[in-house]
Amino acid sequence: MATFQQLPSGNWRALFYVDNPDGTRTRKSVTAPTRWEAGKLAAEYTGTAEHMTVGEAVDGYIALKRNVLSPSTIYGYEVIRRNRLQSIMNIPIDKLNSVALQRAINEDAAHMSRKSINEAKNLVMSALKLYGVRTEFHVTLPPKQPQIKKLPTPAQVVQLVRGTDIELPCMLALWLSLRISEVRGLQFGDVKDGVLTVQRSKLALANKDVVREVNKTYMSTRQLALPPYLLSLIEAVPHTRDDEYIVPMSYQAIRAHLTKLAKANGFELTFHQLRHLNASLMLSLGIPDKYAMERGGWATNATLKNVYQHTFSEERKQVDAKINSFFEDALNADDQDPKP
Repeated sequence: MATFQQLPSGNWRALFYVDNPDGTRTRKSVTAPTRWEAGKLAAEYTGTAEHMTVGEAVDGYIALKRNVLSPSTIYGYEVIRRNRLQSIMNIPIDKLNSVALQRAINEDAAHMSRKSINEAKNLVMSALKLYGVRTEFHVTLPPKQPQIKKLPTPAQVVQLVRGTDIELPCMLALWLSLRISEVRGLQFGDVKDGVLTVQRSKLALANKDVVREVNKTYMSTRQLALPPYLLSLIEAVPHTRDDEYIVPMSYQAIRAHLTKLAKANGFELTFHQLRHLNASLMLSLGIPDKYAMERGGWATNATLKNVYQHTFSEERKQVDAKINSFFEDALNADDQDPKP
């Protein structure tokens, strides 16, 4: 059992005893910048995890992962910590049991989805494992609720956004399978000789933009051949420097305009669903998984040897041409839907 003292320097000291082989006890102490770090060091030294609550364990897990996970992931963890499974956060981690966890799940199930609750449970389990606590709990999550949405087809989206101020960001997502953070992170210097290098993200966290110079995953950094139509949209954006952003609009503005545009035409559509539509399109066009994953930046077992050395083979060019042909046909369609 450790006791804690905050030192004049602001650091925390954990005082504890360890048992010696001869039956005697020796007093030890460890010092760290925060209380939970001192408690973690004491727990590692003694092989226990006394006096740390579930909430403190989650806080410690988040702090330890802050510089190795993406800002969006950390932000999501912080939201979970503040808003989900709150009734177990003050329970000592060595006292948490299935009953208490199930009670917290039941409370959240009244106003949260299965996915939200499962994300919170997984975060708690990861924090407990970090501190060496068993995670064999027997709980039941709420059932999955089917969600039926009337999504437009890719061809309908082309006509929906064509000529609007969100055409470029939406077409980059729909045509090239870019995430909204990747679209907003693109700079004019990322376009060279008709090839777009996706290597940066601009995230909207707590209504503030956070630029991340590396992408979400290894496979997310990729190069894509720009079809002439998209290249012409990019070239039409006025700029004076290579480090200016191709899509300077805020995340909130893009989302609001797309939502309004889709609703006015009888659809429900989010920006991320444009990426889903691209994946469905590649499947319907028979694009091999290898090239679909490469274009979309999804991680697979068949990763490329070097993300900065993509080779545009003849087969890859055929893949690009097939996808480009679809969108060019959609752009040339006669039946253009009116814009609000």
